[in-house]
Amino acid sequence: MKEVILNNGVRMPIIGYGVFKVSPDECERCVSDALSVGYRLIDTAQAYANEEGVGNAIRKSGIPREDIFLVTKVWISNAGEEKAAKSIDESLRKLQTDYIDLLLIHQAYGDVFGTWRAMEKAYRDGKVRAIGVSNFQEARYFDFHHYVDIKPMVNQLQCNALIQQRRIEPLLAETGCSMMAWGPLGGQGVDGIIKSELLANIGAKYGKTASQVALRWLTQRGIIAIPKSTHKERMEQNLDIFDFQLTDDDMAQIATMNQHDTGTVNFSDMQFVKYLIETYG
Repeated sequence: MKEVILNNGVRMPIIGYGVFKVSPDECERCVSDALSVGYRLIDTAQAYANEEGVGNAIRKSGIPREDIFLVTKVWISNAGEEKAAKSIDESLRKLQTDYIDLLLIHQAYGDVFGTWRAMEKAYRDGKVRAIGVSNFQEARYFDFHHYVDIKPMVNQLQCNALIQQRRIEPLLAETGCSMMAWGPLGGQGVDGIIKSELLANIGAKYGKTASQVALRWLTQRGIIAIPKSTHKERMEQNLDIFDFQLTDDDMAQIATMNQHDTGTVNFSDMQFVKYLIETYG
């Protein structure tokens, strides 16, 4: 499995399995399937309400804990130093593990600096191997990075062939922060990737699907991808992307697909932020 080396030296698989919108009832089965076909990076979050299913699947898999890279996120309702610290311990309990490989702030709102202080302490105490943020767009990320002691190691953003995050890419590179893509095949009802004629035509040269080309395009950019599927066959297909290499011309053609960098969820939209704070803050 190809890896990304984070800015603190921790090695992270470049492709993993995400459990966003996987129901608690089927999460254990899905993660068990993902582990059985070869995934070693599992991405969950407190807000997904399925950390326990992830923990059960890992415990029952028989795979050594050190061979699995586990990611979770602190939700806005747990923002602030004291609440975040308690929530980290609760995530450890639900995940049935002594440490989390990567812990992220899920949203860029609430007391993110208090949350980060709790995460820094957890990092220093060995409860967490790496820390980062999620959904921090360019200006918000720059502001946050400037004021914290331990710099973010990962920024998880919606990133795919249609939403390429080109604007923030130089800033992340400059600050040594790796990009992790949620919704790497679209997400939030976007199906323009799996139905793309351009991606399908490129894939035909290699005997690959449009989805496989889209995931290979991300990983060739050094971006960590976490596709989700509840079907074992699709999980296998999404993982089978390392036996071919896209050419420079292929990469350039895919770059023309970019529509915008905001994503299907505008995390700076006032109504969205108002909803987050009034509902969970």
